[in-house]
Amino acid sequence: MPFSLPTLDGFALFPFKILPMAGEIVILHEHDHLFRQIFMDGRPLPKDLNPTWLGYSVGKWDGDKLVVDTAGFNDKPVIPGGVNYSEALHITERYRRTDFGHMEIHFTIDDPKVYTKPWSFTRRFDLLPDTELLEYICNENEKDLKHIVDR
Repeated sequence: MPFSLPTLDGFALFPFKILPMAGEIVILHEHDHLFRQIFMDGRPLPKDLNPTWLGYSVGKWDGDKLVVDTAGFNDKPVIPGGVNYSEALHITERYRRTDFGHMEIHFTIDDPKVYTKPWSFTRRFDLLPDTELLEYICNENEKDLKHIVDR
């Protein structure tokens, strides 16, 4: 089963690429070939969303921060002991380049069906220049772990 957004971006250690495009930003994840679309055309989050693993994301710039609102998650967290959530989950991410080789994402997790109040954490990332995303599929024949450099 694929990782959901809180686990994929907040806790997993797999690389990803951010591709800015006209009207949207696409994030390609090495893990399970997952991708996200962040719509940047000013649309609001739809009221009636089709539940998915990564939700539905809209974004806007606030100074030097990319602020992304995501909702519309299914209620199927797959990692025992991981981030629990329901279909009421709403995540706000704030992406910020701290310098040339580093970025941080500040996550706010709000799920009134699971938590008594919203909670937040920040994850820092290193730029991995001149690298490619590898094919990674979690299964019994996994062979790429030895190629992941400890960060």
